[in-house]
Formats: sequence, structure tokens, C-alpha cells
Amino acid sequence: MAKGEFGAILKRLRAERGLTLRDFCQRNGFDPGNYSRLERGLYPPPENHEGVEKYANALQLRPGSTEWLELFDIAAAERGRFPDDLMSDEEVVAKLPVLFRTLRAQPISPEKLDELVERIRRS
Repeated sequence: MAKGEFGAILKRLRAERGLTLRDFCQRNGFDPGNYSRLERGLYPPPENHEGVEKYANALQLRPGSTEWLELFDIAAAERGRFPDDLMSDEEVVAKLPVLFRTLRAQPISPEKLDELVERIRRS
């Protein structure tokens, strides 16, 4: 996970909505200087779910959508954590050691990793 990917996604989503940084910040009560630093990867993602949710809501992301989950997943990864929704699922947590051992045993392609994650979700 590259440092600043969270900010890059925020910037992309804001730009896709046709909003300048100042307009976006003014509409949502964000400090433009701090938000700019966040978009440029100079500030880390928020520590908690509520902080990320504030940005997701400002960007009008639908809860549970691909973009919503991507934003939360990248925020967690940049913080060196697992997403809260996964950690609250006891079945997923119980399978994490298998995932860790698999990843350590040999390099795994992104496609294989996606397949493994999907198997974990279905089991």
C-alpha cells in the first residue's frame, strides 16, 4: 500500500464530482489547508471509522458501495490495520491465520489473492 493512496482517492472522487478543493471544503465545513494536505498524502487517514465516514458522506458515497468500502479499506491499510467490519466478523478473523501463512509461504498474484478473499467471504 503506497503512502498517500487514501488522499489520492479522496482527490479523484472529489474531482469526479466536478468540485474544486475550496468549493468542496466550503460545502462540507472542512479546512481547505488541512484537506489539501490529506489529499496530497501529507496527513494520514483518520484514525477512526467516524473520521473516514465524514469524508465518505461528504463525497456522497453510498454506504456499502464499492467506493465506500474501498475508501475504508485503504484508510485501514495505510494505518496498518484491518477494516473494522472484517474484524467484527468472527469467522473472518478465525481464517486470518490461514491467509497469513498462505501469503508467507509463497508470493501470490493479485488475482489469486482476490480469489482467496472471495473464498473466505463465502465460507
